[in-house]
Amino acid sequence: MCKLRVALQKNGRLSQKSIELLQECGIRFPNGSGKLLTESSNFPLQILFLRDDDIPQYVEQRVADIGIIGENVLMERPKNIITVKKLGFSSCRMSLAVPKETEYEGPDFFRNKRIATSYPSILSDYFRQNGIEATIEFISGSVEIATGIGLADAVFDIVSSGSTLLSNGLKEVEKVMDSEAVLIASSGLDAERKALLDKLLLRIQAVQKAAAHKYILLNAPDAKLKSIQQLLPGMKSPTVLPLAEKGWSSLHSVIPEDDFWNVIDALKNAGAEGILVVPIEKMIL
Repeated sequence: MCKLRVALQKNGRLSQKSIELLQECGIRFPNGSGKLLTESSNFPLQILFLRDDDIPQYVEQRVADIGIIGENVLMERPKNIITVKKLGFSSCRMSLAVPKETEYEGPDFFRNKRIATSYPSILSDYFRQNGIEATIEFISGSVEIATGIGLADAVFDIVSSGSTLLSNGLKEVEKVMDSEAVLIASSGLDAERKALLDKLLLRIQAVQKAAAHKYILLNAPDAKLKSIQQLLPGMKSPTVLPLAEKGWSSLHSVIPEDDFWNVIDALKNAGAEGILVVPIEKMIL
């Protein structure tokens, strides 16, 4: 039986989020500590746990059919692979940072300076695009310490909250790119594996849509149904059901998470009562 093989980061925040996504997609698999290869019991999927830097190469060479990595890794080590979908988690940015006491007035600050980073290709592209000549010092880890020990004048690294920079006496001064987790695939998938990938994508999209929406139920007087319905378009239109109490109806609909509080306020002002908001587990359009 044909199986789809996916490569995931073996540890770290991206690894945990990737595992959670597969589990939310209803895919069950053992995930013992130190296990490098496992298999789903209810979906034709094998899972490889690898170093994040190795995933693009494994997918390009078809050792794995698909993989989940950060965009920053993909940009740093471009391969002949396809970016299938952005996944909306593990968001961060790639930024330049300098010692917090440094006076910074713009990118020209980095001209003829030394910058430490684990992402020399991304940084080289940025400097080339901005006409900046600088020396890039490659460090495989603990980049933030480079200015403190005199190795570099600045650093270029992943930034999430910025707390790591602050704790090492640095301040973020230039964002070079945003990054999030992406699903990548080999450019040479056969028809069977493409079909399995499509099935997996359907599940992922259902999970993402559900996370971005809320299911809402409310009671409203029939005299105000029209104005309330205009606030609840739903996927097509709200469901309206008569209540046992004459002159009242129940409306059911779906609203985007981003519009949630604005819609709630508008509904109350329009006469809605007994408003219930329920999370959605899956949403298939």
